[in-house]
Amino acid sequence: MDVLSRFINYARIDTASKDDMDCIPSTEKQFNLGKLLVEELQALGVPNARIDEHGYVYAHIDANKEGVPAYGFIAHMDTSPDASGKNVEPRIVKCYDGGDIKLNDSTTISPAEFPSIERYIGQDIVVANGTTLLGADDKAGVAEIMTLVQTLMNDPTIKHGKICIAFTPDEEVGRGSDMFDVKGFGADYAYTVDGGELGEIEYENFNAASANIVVHGRGIHPGSAKDKMINSIHVANEFDAMLPSAQRPEYTENYEGFIHLTDINGDIESTHMHYIIRDHDFTKFTEKKRVMQAAADYINLRYGSGTLELAITDSYYNMKEKITPHMHLIDNVCRVMRELGVEPIINPVRGGTDGARLSYMGLPCPNICTGGHNFHGRYEYIPVQSMEKVCDILLSIVKLVAEQ
Repeated sequence: MDVLSRFINYARIDTASKDDMDCIPSTEKQFNLGKLLVEELQALGVPNARIDEHGYVYAHIDANKEGVPAYGFIAHMDTSPDASGKNVEPRIVKCYDGGDIKLNDSTTISPAEFPSIERYIGQDIVVANGTTLLGADDKAGVAEIMTLVQTLMNDPTIKHGKICIAFTPDEEVGRGSDMFDVKGFGADYAYTVDGGELGEIEYENFNAASANIVVHGRGIHPGSAKDKMINSIHVANEFDAMLPSAQRPEYTENYEGFIHLTDINGDIESTHMHYIIRDHDFTKFTEKKRVMQAAADYINLRYGSGTLELAITDSYYNMKEKITPHMHLIDNVCRVMRELGVEPIINPVRGGTDGARLSYMGLPCPNICTGGHNFHGRYEYIPVQSMEKVCDILLSIVKLVAEQ
């Protein structure tokens, strides 16, 4: 089975994860793809393939050459809850001509809006029907890794060390690494295959924290409220106004971090706020948290102790610190990409990856491309030729490591 056939099969399976769930996986339907992958791995001759009680799929191919480090390849099975993943209908636009791609009567992928698609004129483009996401994030990565397994199992002349495979649930809701068994996985190094356009390599991501705030007000009849009422909504607005507006995400890019108010709700007596804090630079990350604490301290000084409760919790850290001592992981990918005619694109991730958390769990794990575009929405697409090239990249990494 080729990578396109695999991808289309996987894309049709609804595996959307769900926010704010205490269980892993957050949705039982993720098991449907996980169980299928175990069956396919076993059919390919990988008898150790298994799925655990949390929906993680693990497998490995034994080394056929001694002295080669164990390398892992990881992708996630869930799709984003930001758009529907139910009844996905993949369609192949053969030999794309450079014009609009009509997904349905009201939804079109246009080069005017998405100019990146013009790079793929003459190629075959996979799209959905305009009512769902496509699921290339990250079922393309799953299909590409499965194609690598198929190639290695079908050709024992390809020398390699131990190859470790994992497919995870709940990456899209930030919990893909929560129950990951690093020791049982058995790799010395790994790559998540979860990036965007062909050529992307990522080994820098945000340091991340969340801030939960409760503002306590004092409700008094407005007719007699003078010098007595504390309107928690106004106090919340005052707190937000004390934060640097230039550090909101709509004003930042590249390596610039941000403080982002994601939601606020309340009344006179009580207002709840939630922020996320992001920065690649750990010193600037720490400063952003300090600024928030200083604003909270001022509010409590002005309105009374306990008026504003602030709880800041770190979420994950920049994997660069853990990857830099192992830059051969990046150098090798750049080398094989160039040999295959792909120009490496090294960009900082303005977000997080499972690889970041895994790197801090002792498994250095940068991220490489799948070939897709416009993830998490109805305009998602992926060129077939990009998926095929990623398969070549993964195989070339395995061969290069065995030669070194």
